[in-house]
Amino acid sequence: MLDTSRTFETPEGVDLGLSIAGPIVRAQAWLIDLLIRAAIYIGLGMILNFLGDFGGGIWLIIIFLTEWFYPVIFEIFKNGATPGKKRMCIKVINDNGTPIHWSASIVRNLLRVVDFMPFGYAFGLCSILISRDFKRLGDLAASTLVVYEEPTASAPEIPTAEPAVPRQALTLEEQRAILEFSERSSRLSPERCKELAELLEVITAKQGPTAVEQLHRYANWLQGRS
Repeated sequence: MLDTSRTFETPEGVDLGLSIAGPIVRAQAWLIDLLIRAAIYIGLGMILNFLGDFGGGIWLIIIFLTEWFYPVIFEIFKNGATPGKKRMCIKVINDNGTPIHWSASIVRNLLRVVDFMPFGYAFGLCSILISRDFKRLGDLAASTLVVYEEPTASAPEIPTAEPAVPRQALTLEEQRAILEFSERSSRLSPERCKELAELLEVITAKQGPTAVEQLHRYANWLQGRS
């Protein structure tokens, strides 16, 4: 019951594991976005104040457009995340795991006015608390979810060395062993590197530090570096 991980099947039939964002982190993201909008309103208000009533009218129009379209624009063009959501590492997606589209974003944000009733997002909070997937009314109507954004894992780096063609044809297992060794070598002691490299002497025909260097050269060649 305490686990917010869910598995959803994509239209392609692939099971996708997602972690649903709860009300606390969503409230924090909302507060960040509120502060950003407030700063924009105050800054523009100070500037447009010099234009008198005309400036006041423009200011009200800007507030109206920002309140309704600020989240929509970011959700569509910034991978489902407003600045607040981005800061809290959450985003909005369709409940089948696909990226949110225009109609869903517009519906979920138009219904914020209902979620806010009777005050302070009371309806929305009640809906989140009783929903297994923490959906507010706008999410239920638009078939959307707010999930944690998985961090993008960076590709392992291998030490840079002059690429060298292996002395013999390598099997797939040997290629994987060389690449995995080079990717892990920065986390190993020099002694351990030499020990492991010497296990592949049949490939490198070398011992000690020169064997390590030769494996790095092979790894660079396998990655297509020139």
